[in-house]
Amino acid sequence: MLIRAAAFALALLLPAAAFAQPTPREVVDRTAKAIEDLYFDPAKGKAIAADLRKEAAAGKYDALTDPRDLATALSTRLRPLDHHFNVAWQPGQAGPAPAGPGGPGGPPGAGGPPSRPVYGPATKRGNYGFKKVEMLPGGVGYIQLNQFVGFAGDGDGPKAAADAALTLLANADALIIDLRDNGGGSPAMVGYLVSAFTPKDAEIYNVFHSREGTEDEKPPVFYANPRLDTPVYILTSGRTGSAGEALPYTLQAAKRATIVGEATGGAANPGGPAPLGDGYSIFISRGSPVNPITKSNWEGAGVQPDVKVPAADALEVAQTLALETILAKGGEGPVAQDSRWALEALKARKAPPAYVKADYLGSYGDVAIAEEDGRLVVKRGRRPAWAILPVARDVFYAEADPGRRVVFERDASGKVVAFEIVGSLQPGGQRLRRE
Repeated sequence: MLIRAAAFALALLLPAAAFAQPTPREVVDRTAKAIEDLYFDPAKGKAIAADLRKEAAAGKYDALTDPRDLATALSTRLRPLDHHFNVAWQPGQAGPAPAGPGGPGGPPGAGGPPSRPVYGPATKRGNYGFKKVEMLPGGVGYIQLNQFVGFAGDGDGPKAAADAALTLLANADALIIDLRDNGGGSPAMVGYLVSAFTPKDAEIYNVFHSREGTEDEKPPVFYANPRLDTPVYILTSGRTGSAGEALPYTLQAAKRATIVGEATGGAANPGGPAPLGDGYSIFISRGSPVNPITKSNWEGAGVQPDVKVPAADALEVAQTLALETILAKGGEGPVAQDSRWALEALKARKAPPAYVKADYLGSYGDVAIAEEDGRLVVKRGRRPAWAILPVARDVFYAEADPGRRVVFERDASGKVVAFEIVGSLQPGGQRLRRE
């Protein structure tokens, strides 16, 4: 509604001549011709165009004199045939120049991208799609990637951002890539990230079929030090689309990632916008990927998760799976204990054990256990208080750091008399007696 209102407000500022619009039949004919000329599958494109012209001749679109309504109707009509189809109208705009198969969002190679892409302020401010990179408790790395931005060489910002993210998490024992809000982007970034977890030159990359021929998603430069044994978990939702689906699809087919969440949007065929004149434009698929393992792609059905859960729960579920996998590899000592404590905290947060807050309240030397907002907190002088949550009887963990615990002691009568603060990676701690 806001977009439509903004477009209407802009239309009010245009000169009267700007309101001279082509008839719906003219717009439909232009749409049909663009699909006929540009759609990656000539036979299907011709059939779609013929159907549109037949519908227009029968008067199906005649009443849609508002260009916004006509654009919406055409998009609704076409999208079931290819999830990338989209007709748009913007007053006063001639529409973007046509994008060849190698243009923005298109298959790599064919048509030739510029030697050095130009990145706008929004792309740079968005950190080239890398919204969040952090080490989660227990040795699990996390990347929230909201867009796949293409690049042409080592000097480009997107590749530098990808390398920085992977380097920052080089010590992670498992990795989660969050694509739940990723609507797509460039196959160049998809291919590069695939190469970060698979053997060099592995025959796993999608091949794009277009009118010009075929192009491989295999990157021209592979990631230097791929992590072949690190467990990878990819989070998806119904919002995940286009190139955002290519990464989980490829790594799933190669058996290098576990997909957690919901089925993706099902838009496999990349392309670009083509102007139709008078403010109208249409996004048309110029190529279609074929995976060498599945011999297919994700158009329509989307990428199906290995672990199907609501998107909102996907991160917690993936963390649990990652920690269980880390612990299943064996190992003892502080590192294994750190992962174990993180897993125990996750499970306790979902099903917290019962406890009586009053048992623990009071002063323990210069430290106090108090209640704030219904939770127990540890307070010491002017330092910020930190919340603790129960993981077992008389055992609590720091909400912000499961690797730190508060372990209470009771006397023979059952009264809490002391506690000790201990760390998973730093055995031993300070014992504080209750006053």
